[in-house]
Amino acid sequence: MIFIKVIHTQMKELIIKGISFIIILITISCSEDTIDVEGLGSVKGKIVKVGTNEPLENVKVSTTPSSSTVFTDKNGVYKLSNVPSGEYSLSAQKEGLQGVFKGIKVLTNKEVELVIEMKKATATNRPPETIKLVTPVDNATDIPVEAKLIWSAKDPDKDDKLTYKVSLRNEKNTTIEIFENITDTTYTVSGLLYSTQYFWQVTASDSINTEVNSTSHAFTTVAPPNNRIVYTRLVNGNSVVYSADETGATEIQLTPSSKNSFRPRRNPITNKIAFLQSVGSQTHLFIMNEDGSQLQQVTATVGVSGYNLEEIDFSWDAKGAKLLFPNQNKLYSIDIDGSNLNKLYETTGDLITEVDKNENTGMIALKTNNLDGYSVQIFTIDGTGGVQNTILTGENGAAGSINLSIDGTKLLYSRDMSGSEFADHRQLDSRIFIYDFTTTTSTDLSTDRPAGTNDLDARFSPNEASIIFVNTSNDGISVKNIQTLPIDDVNTRTELIKNAMMPDWE
Repeated sequence: MIFIKVIHTQMKELIIKGISFIIILITISCSEDTIDVEGLGSVKGKIVKVGTNEPLENVKVSTTPSSSTVFTDKNGVYKLSNVPSGEYSLSAQKEGLQGVFKGIKVLTNKEVELVIEMKKATATNRPPETIKLVTPVDNATDIPVEAKLIWSAKDPDKDDKLTYKVSLRNEKNTTIEIFENITDTTYTVSGLLYSTQYFWQVTASDSINTEVNSTSHAFTTVAPPNNRIVYTRLVNGNSVVYSADETGATEIQLTPSSKNSFRPRRNPITNKIAFLQSVGSQTHLFIMNEDGSQLQQVTATVGVSGYNLEEIDFSWDAKGAKLLFPNQNKLYSIDIDGSNLNKLYETTGDLITEVDKNENTGMIALKTNNLDGYSVQIFTIDGTGGVQNTILTGENGAAGSINLSIDGTKLLYSRDMSGSEFADHRQLDSRIFIYDFTTTTSTDLSTDRPAGTNDLDARFSPNEASIIFVNTSNDGISVKNIQTLPIDDVNTRTELIKNAMMPDWE
């Protein structure tokens, strides 16, 4: 009995120990489940095409070590939920695209957000096909100075988007102009030089393979139009030189809008245009071809200066080989290559503002004024500086716009008949007169001038049957317009070019 009792006691202890062990195991098990729940996080984000941010659908997203796998929706969005905390490699895979692997760290009860960019798989991608230049055809002539370039190109991989680069150079210099990021097979180039041969080439890129170049084609631009009228217009605060035909329809910009260029004077013998241009704090003479090419500075050591640069004028001489210009109270001559600077005339104090020379007679007309722009004198001198004729002197008010006729028998000039003398040099009643050296009389050509306006800057037409000039309101701030007027019919003025000034017609 005692033996049986001992066994029973031992059995009871064993049972108690077994139950305790099971309870411990259950406790441990419950403890491990709690850790697993607390150790979960998530990963979300968006998958897009590199460069365009276009959403990519049906991209397979998974982790290594493996947790779960999902696919992006139509918006490129994915989300991996209940991912145990730890470090992973996140994988994005789709046929036709390069696989992407990103290292991530998942934190307990945190959401990691990651945007992935994917590129096209390039292993089997093929380069663009050979480019064919279509227009202009090779060695084409008479191409406008605003030329439309057309080519054809294809890529064997239809999903590839091609971009193009146009290279352009001309025969006159080694500069190559590059026009990039073109998405169409047409491109228009403007501002080309007249009568110039150009060479152009197109390069295609699919952003994957090596760029493909076309052959090089040549074309020659048209000859410049016979624009006999030159003038200026304000563009972005700068005076810019233009030319136009005698209808005012064919207009060409000759100087850049970034430079202040004014008072153009055309020479039909040399087909050059001389004009004034600001160079720092000074004003100098320049010449250029009629299409604006081959720009050349003429003056350097002595610039053009005097009262009011808007009124200063100069003159061609020696059949286009020289220029005459004022500097304060002195008159100079200079060769167009910048050599042979000579002083021709000097006043006793008044400023020389305008000069015009008739090469057939050798007569030089001058306009002088005081420091305020008044006390105007208009007179002519011979080659030695001797005064020949006095056209205007001793009158109040502003005057100017001198221009000699081809035979030297007449002189155009303007004069403010109001006689006003304002500090800002405003004119109230400026009229154009033609002076006859034979009769020594002046005839008013502005009898049909609209009230409240000024007629200014008059020049003879090439056949001297009419004049070209500027008409503007006398308020001093309104727009200026270029008009023409027959000398024998002063009641039929015609508006030629709007918003323009400082005309010359040769």
